[in-house]
Amino acid sequence: MKVEKTFTVNAPQQVVWEFVKDPSLMAPCIPGCKGITTIDEKNFKALIGIKVGPITAKFNLQVEIIEETPPTEIISKTRGQEGTRASTVTADNIVRLKSNDDGSTEVYCQSESSIVGRLGKYGAGMMMKKADAIWEKLAQNIRKEIEEAEINAKSTEVS
Repeated sequence: MKVEKTFTVNAPQQVVWEFVKDPSLMAPCIPGCKGITTIDEKNFKALIGIKVGPITAKFNLQVEIIEETPPTEIISKTRGQEGTRASTVTADNIVRLKSNDDGSTEVYCQSESSIVGRLGKYGAGMMMKKADAIWEKLAQNIRKEIEEAEINAKSTEVS
């Protein structure tokens, strides 16, 4: 299953880069995230809860940054499973940032994932709908957090 999303954040590219690189800032933006632990600068563990139809699942995920080109691109791999091993997930992810002429930043996200097990039995349409909803909420949360922080920083500078 491949998901691609693009959204704009009203903040400079470097600010967005620093935000997406900080697990403590990203964790609250990720729908269903119960926590992120930093293993080292390229490896993280996360606990994510998800509900699809009547199934509620908690995934223990490992995220590895494969390659990064500051402040424009992060390529990562996510893999993990439910605690009961009823479902497993793998995903190859790309996040690209591009500075716009107006000072905002375009954020492009792509994830190609595979879910096997009880959640994988759902039709592609239902899983795609759920993935779209998660990505849309993630974009809203990132935009809100960064833009509010930018507004607060600017009002502090004026004071």
